[in-house]
This record gives sequence, structure tokens and C-alpha cells, in this order.
Amino acid sequence: MVKDIFLLGQLFEQVQMQNIFGDGKTFVDCTPRSNLSLIQTEFEKEKNEVGFDLKTFVEQHFILPETFVATYIAAKEKPLVQHLHLLWDELNRQPEAGNHSLLSLPYSYIVPGGRFREIYYWDSFFTMLGLQLSGKIEVIKNMVNNFSSLINQYGYIPNGNRSYFLGRSQPPFFAAMVNLLCEAHAKEKTESILIKYLPQLEKEYAFWMKGADDLHENNTAINRVVLLPDGSILNCYSDELNTPRPESFKEDMELAKKVDDKESLFKNLRAACESGWDFSSRWYKNENDFTSIHTTEIIPVDLNCLLYNLEQTIAQGYRLAGEEELAKKFEAAAYKRKQAINKYCWNDNENFYFDYDFVAQKQKTSLTLAGVFPLYLKIATAEQAEGVASKIEKYFLQPGGLLTTIEKTGQQWDAPNGWAPLQFISVKGLLHYGHHQLAKMIAERWMTVNEKVFDRTGKMLEKYNVEDINLEGGGGEYPTQDGFGWSNGVYLKFHEMFKTKNQN
Repeated sequence: MVKDIFLLGQLFEQVQMQNIFGDGKTFVDCTPRSNLSLIQTEFEKEKNEVGFDLKTFVEQHFILPETFVATYIAAKEKPLVQHLHLLWDELNRQPEAGNHSLLSLPYSYIVPGGRFREIYYWDSFFTMLGLQLSGKIEVIKNMVNNFSSLINQYGYIPNGNRSYFLGRSQPPFFAAMVNLLCEAHAKEKTESILIKYLPQLEKEYAFWMKGADDLHENNTAINRVVLLPDGSILNCYSDELNTPRPESFKEDMELAKKVDDKESLFKNLRAACESGWDFSSRWYKNENDFTSIHTTEIIPVDLNCLLYNLEQTIAQGYRLAGEEELAKKFEAAAYKRKQAINKYCWNDNENFYFDYDFVAQKQKTSLTLAGVFPLYLKIATAEQAEGVASKIEKYFLQPGGLLTTIEKTGQQWDAPNGWAPLQFISVKGLLHYGHHQLAKMIAERWMTVNEKVFDRTGKMLEKYNVEDINLEGGGGEYPTQDGFGWSNGVYLKFHEMFKTKNQN
């Protein structure tokens, strides 16, 4: 019996390759009106009939998903902060059970908006920053519990709660979410909250470290773990599958026409999706050549900083639980990871952090905002932070905030685009090391571009053009989306950090 739309064979492939909805995600988000196997049989019977129309057939047999549309444009007459506090209700979704690709969740949750009709892993942390300031602590708790449920069921948090996302995760911010939940409650609850989520934190860690015990000099990379020449173990992104992404089937198939090793291409595309940076020249082997994507051969500095935070959080939880030996075990793991990050990702000549190509055994040369994560998680020394701050100001700072990379490839995670999560990571990281003026400048410029676009359109967008603040962001596989969860959350957080304090 066919359980997923993307397993419908010729019907699925024809709908996607003909792009009858203009977005490959639309079809895989549809709800079948009857059993998929029966629909497949009906398609085989009708497809060669005179006058058969594929789009009409699909609309007869499937319920199309709704897309979040900004019906609240009049809200631009309200102050932006007030508008954003109200917008959470528009983006709130109740758990759904049914014959569709959504993975069931026990509690309500916030979606990003636009074509993104489901919960997303790393988006949700930045959304939670705003929810906290809107006083919606119960919503944060529900979302953390939803992610716990996914970990319990699948052993990890998928990219999003869709069946076609199974096989990959996203940047591991679950520990940061748990810490945010602790921060949102009274201090005396920290102990009980951390201890409560220890099993899920450990399971997520086991997912990322799967295969570590089997690494040796003749097999230095398994799943998401990599053994380095000095015996250190760091992590990379991957995916369990090496097939085209169902939600971007046409794009993947067309790119694959240009290469011989299609399975490797598909796996590297999927791994880049796990990174959240889909797509960026950061993952290219050759500048401006999308087919040279080699994500699975790269040790990303940001991923390993987040896993350092996960190890520290688990250690703290075990210490609170009175499990001193386990606390020491994870503290030791965090310490080793910190040393390895500084050894393999820090460049003394450039005074910046870079990703590491473990196959070529050399650092990548691309300047990217991933290099700020060691400041965000306090891995850098004061001198290293000084170098990073200098590079940020010289190469990344623009009228609307920070570029993601300094390359212009047409990919959405390259120039001229800026993204809310990376603005927040950068600002917090710089503040940790006393670079208040630069941090404030970045936040204020980012808020300005948010405000300008909102004044023109009544929308908060997924990404922004930070070079020309009179234009919207662009690039990538789909149009710029409005909603938008993480942009809302980061704007509210920056407003609280800088504007509110300035007014007092």
C-alpha cells in the first residue's frame, strides 16, 4: 500500500516534473481524498485517455494545502511591535491527524509562514525568542514538548514535521530551546526542567554521534561523525537518503543532468538542507558551480559549536541530577570539541573561523557568518573574537545588517541576503566579548530594513536584501516568503535589547 505521495511513482514524477503548481512542495503537502493506492490505480486507468488533464486529475483526487497569505496588511497601521505580538495567533497551528504527510505532534505550534506550513527545527528557537517577549511561555513549552515527542519517536528532530523530511535533522538548537525555557521560568525551576529533558538531550546527542565508536584510520567518516588525524572527533551534516528531495524533485533532477554521480549529488543537496543553509556557495568545492556541492565532506564550524553547547547542557543536567561522573564525561567531551574547533577551524593568518574540508584535509576559504558561532557559544578567546569582529565590520556589515557570505551566486544563503538567525547569533556573540557598538549597529540596521519593508508591504519576510534596503531578498528555489516566524522573533528580541532600553 502506498503511504506517501512521493511514492506514487509515475503520477508523482509527472506532477513534479511538469511543475503544475509552480512549487514542488505543494503536491507533497496535499491531502489525498481517498486511499493513495486507489488513486494510483485510477491514474493508470485514465492517463492515456483522450483529453486527460493532469492538473484536473490531481485537483479531483487531492485537497490542496492552504498557504499563509498576509491578509493582515492593514495591520501596518499599527506599531510593528504590536503587530508582531498579535501575529503569533495567525501562525499558530493545532495538531493534525489525517491522511497526509504531516507527522503528528501532541501540542499546538508556530509555523514560519508562507509555503512553510509545518514546524521547523532551527527556525523554532528564533521564533521562541519572540514568543518569550510576547509572554507566550506555554507555547514555547508546547513546542519543546513537540520536539521531545519527535526525538522519542524517531531518535532525532527531523528538518520539519513532514514524512518527506525524515532522514535528516537541522542545526541542533534543542539544548538552546531547553535553556530558553529555563530562562523563561523562575530560577528554581531550572533544575527540574533540565533534568526532565535529559533523556531527549541524550538521544539527540546519540543521533549526531552515531558510529563514533566504529571510527578508525581506515574508516574515518561514518554518518555524521569524522575522525581527524590527531584523534579528535567532529561532526558533519548528512542524510540517510541519496535520492531527489520530494519537495524539490524537479530542481534536483534537472541539476543531476549535469553530473555522473547523481546519488552523491542528491546526498549532498540533502545534507545542505540539514544545515539550514540551503543553498550557499559555502558548500561548493568550486566557486559558482552548484554541481560541485560537497556538504558531506565539510566539518561546519557552526554545527560543532552547537554540539559543544549540547554537551555542556547535558553535563549541567547530570550535575543537577547528582550524576557527577556522567557530568564529567560530557564536560570532557565538550572540552575536547572546543580544542578541536580551535585547531581545525581557526585561522591565525585570517583571524577568522572557517569550515574544514576533512577529505582534502584543509580549511575552506569562504568567509561566512558561521564563523561567528564560536563567539555566540564562548569558544573563542578575546583575541580571536577581536579578529572575528574586525572581519565582520570589514566584509559583512551592510546598510541592512550582515551578509551571510560575501559571494554572489544567486543562492539565497549568499550575498546580498541577510537572515534573522545569523543576525541574532552575531549580535549576541559580539556582545559576549564586549563589542557593544558593532553589535548595536548590526541590530539597528537589521531592524531598519525590517521596518522599511514592513512599511511598504505590511509583511515580515523570511530573508532581506541587506545591501540595498529598498529591495526585498531573493534567490533560491522559491519566492521570498512572508510570515515570518524567525524574523518576527529576532526583531522583537532586538527591539527589547536596544530600542526599549534606549527609551528608558
